[in-house]
Amino acid sequence: MKIVFTGGGTGGHIFPIIAVTRALKKIGPFGMQYIYIGPKDNYSKDALEKEEISTYYILSGKIRRYFTIPDFFANIIDIFFRIPLGIIQSFYLIFTISPDLIFSKGGYGSVPTVIAGWILGVPIYLHESDVSPGLANRLLAKFSKEIFVSFPVKDIEYFPMNKMLKVGNPTREYLMNGNKERAKEVFKLKGEKPLILILGGSQGSQRINDLIMEILPQLLTNYEIIHQTGQRDLKRVEKQTNALISGSLKESYHLVSFLKEDEIRNAYAVADCVVSRAGSGIIFELAMLKKPSILIPLPEAAQNHQAKNAYTYAKYNACIVLEENNLTPNFFLKRINDLFEFNRLEDMKKGAENFAKPYAADIIAKYLLDFLIK
Repeated sequence: MKIVFTGGGTGGHIFPIIAVTRALKKIGPFGMQYIYIGPKDNYSKDALEKEEISTYYILSGKIRRYFTIPDFFANIIDIFFRIPLGIIQSFYLIFTISPDLIFSKGGYGSVPTVIAGWILGVPIYLHESDVSPGLANRLLAKFSKEIFVSFPVKDIEYFPMNKMLKVGNPTREYLMNGNKERAKEVFKLKGEKPLILILGGSQGSQRINDLIMEILPQLLTNYEIIHQTGQRDLKRVEKQTNALISGSLKESYHLVSFLKEDEIRNAYAVADCVVSRAGSGIIFELAMLKKPSILIPLPEAAQNHQAKNAYTYAKYNACIVLEENNLTPNFFLKRINDLFEFNRLEDMKKGAENFAKPYAADIIAKYLLDFLIK
C-alpha cells in the first residue's frame, strides 16, 4: 500500500504530515510506503527524510493578490509555466508510483499533485487547518472525497457540509513528553519567576520582537522569558537586548533563533504562558498541552484566517486575542500582568483542554487505513 502526501512546504503543512505518518506507522501493516510530492524547501527535506518518507520535488506557484508590476509578472510565470509544469511532473510521478490515495495538507504547493492525482483517478483526501480556507484548498475541495477539518464544522467557510469531517489538527504527540527539569538544563533557567514562552513562528516575527523589546526590562522584572526570534532577526534582537538589559535581568532572558523539536517540547513543558501568532498548528499544540496563551494574529494572513482561528479558539476561554493594529507595548504588558495577578491561568487551561483534539492524527490515520483495506 502506498500513500502520497502533499502540502505547501511550510512547517504548518509539514508537521501534520509527519504526525499522520507516525500514526499510520503505529497501526498500519508492515511495508506501507510513504511518499511526499511537493515544492522544495530546506526545512521539509530534512524533516521528511528523518521520517523515512520518500521525497520528490516539483515546481509549483501561487497567485499573488497584490497589485504591483513585479507580482503581475510573477503571477504570469506561475500560472502559465510553473503550475502546468508541476502538474506534468506530478502526473509522471503518480503514474509511476501508483499510490492508493493522496493525502493533501493544502497550500499552493499541493495544487499540481492533487490535480494530477484527480486526472489519474487516485482518491484525494484533504485536510484544512483554518477556519477560512485559502484559495488553493477551496479549489482542491472540488477534487476531494472527504475534507478533514480542524475547527467546528459550523465555523468553517466555503466547504460543502456533506464533505467535512471534524477531527482537529494533527499534532506531534512527541510534544507531550516535555520535561521541566530538562528545560532548566537546556535553557539555563533560574526558575524563580513565572516563565513566558514567546514564539514568532519558524521565520520569527520582527514586529512581535519589536513589541517585546519596547517593554523587555519591565517584563523581566516579573517574568523569565524564552524568546524565539526567528533566524533572520536573531542578531538584531541580540544587539538590542545587550543594550537594554544586564545583570540579573539578563539571566532571566533566554534568546534562541529557532526551537527544534526536542527543544520546543521542553520549552512548552516549563512555560506558564505562551505568546504567539495564531496559525492553526500552534493553536492545536497549545490546546493539546493545555497552555494559556496570548495570540497576536498576523494581519496579512490570507482571508484574515489567523484572526478567525484565534477568535474561534477564544470562545473556549483558552486564550486572549490581541490584534496587532491596535496593540501598544504598555497595553500588552498590562494584559500579561492581569493574567497572572487575577489568576486566570487555570480557567484558560480548562478551556484549552475542552477545545483540544489530541488524537487527530490517529483518527485520520485510522480513516485512511480503513479506506485502504476495504
